[in-house]
Amino acid sequence: MKLGKKNMVLVSFMLFSLFFGAGNLIFPPFLGQMAGSNTLLALLGFLVTAVVLPVLGVVAVAEFGGLDKLARMVSPRFAMVFTVLIYLSIGPGLGIPRAASVPFEMAISPYLPEGASFKVFMLLYSLVFFLVAGWLALTPNKLVNRIGKFLTPSLLLLLTGLFFCFLFRGETGVAAPQAAYQQGALVNGFLEGYNTMDAIAALNFGLVIATTLRSLHVEEKKDVMHYTVRAGIVAGTILAAIYGMLSYMGMKSSAVYELQGNGAWTLRCIVHQLFGNTGAVLLATIFTLACLTTCVGLITSIAQYFSTLTSKLSYRQWALLIVGFAFVVCNQGLNTILSISVPVLNAIYPVAIVLIVLGLCHKFFRGNPLVFPATVAAAGLVSVVYALDNLNVPMGMVKTLFSHLPFYDLGMGWVPAAVLVAVVTLVAGKVFVPAPSKEPSL
Repeated sequence: MKLGKKNMVLVSFMLFSLFFGAGNLIFPPFLGQMAGSNTLLALLGFLVTAVVLPVLGVVAVAEFGGLDKLARMVSPRFAMVFTVLIYLSIGPGLGIPRAASVPFEMAISPYLPEGASFKVFMLLYSLVFFLVAGWLALTPNKLVNRIGKFLTPSLLLLLTGLFFCFLFRGETGVAAPQAAYQQGALVNGFLEGYNTMDAIAALNFGLVIATTLRSLHVEEKKDVMHYTVRAGIVAGTILAAIYGMLSYMGMKSSAVYELQGNGAWTLRCIVHQLFGNTGAVLLATIFTLACLTTCVGLITSIAQYFSTLTSKLSYRQWALLIVGFAFVVCNQGLNTILSISVPVLNAIYPVAIVLIVLGLCHKFFRGNPLVFPATVAAAGLVSVVYALDNLNVPMGMVKTLFSHLPFYDLGMGWVPAAVLVAVVTLVAGKVFVPAPSKEPSL
């Protein structure tokens, strides 16, 4: 069935909103502040991991019919472990709690009355946030209308309005790049894109988009893929435009405001300069809308997956369980969540990237059983060692050996390792693996 233009726009808006959450707001302006006059180069690297790879991830998962089926190309055991790890890290363990804690700590807590209890207000805010998110997630068939018709347009209107106000009224000044961005702006921008978690989230949202399209009576697989690609292109274009706006504001204010630990400080300063104290309401609304839509998408996709693993709990029960667990984790504080998320992302993000690339290219080496498991293992081993190295875990000769990999110090040592293993297994497959017999033509 052909999808009308109106529904196509709504699905595209929904996909954009699923991606655009906490990290998507705070990391681009921080990138602009850090990169200064080298922001354009850093932004190009950022767009690869924060836009291109997430869109490709949605397409890859939609083509395979779910993350577990894509990961099964490595092995059934890997599929179970990796899928559960992805859903827990991007879901109730890290991603969903962060979606609630970021808007509160970055856009609301700085404006609380003097002497107010941070923990009490955080508890109340997160309770309301998760009640709304849980209510929206209980009816996944209505997501495309609720998110596409109201939440996304509201968010885009607020962000675009903020950007144009900054263009005409903002205080500007571009600083020199920070040390890390003087020579390695492109690579650092690429790595900064990890923090959005979007390539990992894409492994969840591919199934959500495919399910949404089928609820709109798009049944044929080729039609589902066609509209998934179109929705991905539209959503990716909007994401790139918003990232451009946010990083531009960060760059143009890099010599105006003191560099802090994240981009929320930059946004707060810009909004206060433009709108005074009333700007707090605008900033809180932007943060809450962005994080709420992502949170709902994560709850929906994770509850759908876990409800297929066991018949003991229904989708609704899983959704409520995820909301309750995330509520508890959220109230441990943003710093605790972020301290855990960085090493986890360093370990699993490269594996997700390799899985997406292999999933999109699998037709070129179909019948070769070596490529998927060997390449994913190589990327995973290097990324885990790098993550442990960053945590100062003593590894002796292992660290010495891996540190000789090209780009290891930049956190990109998994790239040459994965490419080398992929090439070797492709050649080995041609030599040692017999070609599949062709079906006799009728």
